[in-house]
Amino acid sequence: MKKIIEKMKEKNRSFPWQLLIKILAILAVVLISNLYLQWSQNDHSLDLAIKFAFSWHVAKFFLGCSVLLVLLLLLITFSGSFTVGMLFYSCSIGILGYADYLKMAYREEPIYPDDLKMITEFGMLKDLVGTRPFVFLLIIILIAAALLLYAFVRSLRLSKKWQVVRVFSFAICASLLFYVGSFNDENNLLRKAYNQTALWIPYSQKMNYYNVGFIGGFLYNLNVEAMNEPAGYSQTAIEEIVAKYQQQATTVNQQQKAAEQPHIIYIMSESFSDPSALNGITVKGEPLVDYFQLAKQTYSGKMLSQNYGGGTANIEFEALTSFSMELMNGQMTTPYTMLVSDLPELPSVVSFLGNQGYQTTAIHPYNTSMYKRQDVYQKLGFQQFLDEDSMQHTDKIANNEYISDQAAYQEILDLLKQSADPQFVHLVTMQTHMPYGDKYEQLDYLVSGNDNNNSLANYLQDIAYSAEALKNFMTELQQIDERVLVVFWGDHLPGIYSKEIQAANQGHKLHETEFLMWDTKGILTQTKEQQAITSPCYFSADLFQQTAVNSSGFYQLLLALQQELPAFEQGLYYQEAKWQENLNLTQEQLAIYQEYQLIQYDILSGKQYSLAAHFFDAPNDK
Repeated sequence: MKKIIEKMKEKNRSFPWQLLIKILAILAVVLISNLYLQWSQNDHSLDLAIKFAFSWHVAKFFLGCSVLLVLLLLLITFSGSFTVGMLFYSCSIGILGYADYLKMAYREEPIYPDDLKMITEFGMLKDLVGTRPFVFLLIIILIAAALLLYAFVRSLRLSKKWQVVRVFSFAICASLLFYVGSFNDENNLLRKAYNQTALWIPYSQKMNYYNVGFIGGFLYNLNVEAMNEPAGYSQTAIEEIVAKYQQQATTVNQQQKAAEQPHIIYIMSESFSDPSALNGITVKGEPLVDYFQLAKQTYSGKMLSQNYGGGTANIEFEALTSFSMELMNGQMTTPYTMLVSDLPELPSVVSFLGNQGYQTTAIHPYNTSMYKRQDVYQKLGFQQFLDEDSMQHTDKIANNEYISDQAAYQEILDLLKQSADPQFVHLVTMQTHMPYGDKYEQLDYLVSGNDNNNSLANYLQDIAYSAEALKNFMTELQQIDERVLVVFWGDHLPGIYSKEIQAANQGHKLHETEFLMWDTKGILTQTKEQQAITSPCYFSADLFQQTAVNSSGFYQLLLALQQELPAFEQGLYYQEAKWQENLNLTQEQLAIYQEYQLIQYDILSGKQYSLAAHFFDAPNDK
């Protein structure tokens, strides 16, 4: 009996209990971390996360777990430490889930792979999460990174045998993650496994992540083409479109006989919109009185924004290139960072005017790295980029940490006075950027109906100052001898409205901002009906037509499309003076839409035949 007991003890000692415990711990951490990501994605609802994992989408949940498992093993083998690898993984997933929850709360959009490029934007991250949470998260990241580095250096002392095992294991994990990165390849086995049960929803990434899980949605947005090739794409088809509309541009330009080159100013005003237009919001006072005094004198109305609460760079992309996000693949979430730098050339209103002798300047009262603007602006054709470090005027208002609109406008006025050459200036303002709470001690406007009334009251004060600055700027422009044209618009609504307010304004109301076009000669006062509805991709074509500035074949195509489809984004189409959720075009209208689609594909994903054919130049510039 004694010998039997001793043999059992010996077997227990020889059994790899420690390894088993580690394996079980790894599996538990992977399972819990995936549940945590679903919990963050589903508005911190544990019930929904559990139902997703173990009832509704079991296969997709465990496919996501397999990806997280490879990631965790990669970190363990890299660090050479089970404990440090687990710790760094847990911190990374914890921060990722928190970021996803915040983005869903502010913008109703999940975290995309491309968002990870913003991790070094410390100033913006601090603004989004608040100073104390940011400092806390930064300390955690630094400690975790230091431990990872320390463990890696210490692991170099392991025996040769264990080094071989470690390197071999790391290579396998790295290879698997590299393969996972090709998720959108049609032969990718992981993608095929997802396809067996997944219903992909590219037009709504929010619903896509809900439907396939955070990991599935995240992988779905890796390495994608800007557009799928439309039917009928060929060099011949493009050349036919070019010939048709370039001839129209030649005729129009000859009729207009534009002898002057006015200064042209684009102003994309951060979050500039009218809260009183929303159902359920009551505002006491008129914060936009200065803006509406201007708007009533000229061509103005509502602009359809692609996003709610964010997406500034996408609206800017549409306004400068006149290409619509509606035609792109749903996974192409941010063209500035995912697409533009890879293109050999990208025509825009900047390059169009630059080819006609304009001096082109971009102004953004913030840093140059946001959305890769430094590189993107060069690709678009800007000759000069002024940021917070190179601007001469950097005044701020009260406790607002951003440079004021008035200071930014003074920067434009200086440019116009410095040179007699025609100027194209594009300003992206920052004064009205979030966070809004406690920006101003004096609040002149009261608001009710929202569960975040303090932030909303500060926002009202912000846009009141912005409207006043715009009015003063327009007055200053009247003193300039040369003619000046201005396009002013808000990029999106602020992401500060309660879920109840958002629910009461579903559809176009959550995506409508203010816009106006201004001509110091007053030509725009009676050219079109008041309260127009438009999309940012039409700005340039519309402005040039109404003010008799030289046009191009591309802008003539846009004008033809605008006649049939005045405003459109994915799921929102303004046709025949009413909003629709689906595109409903006649054969004649569809033909124009498809011509535009072919040209956009040609530039963004195709062979750029239209660029070589000078479709984006004024005919007399060739």
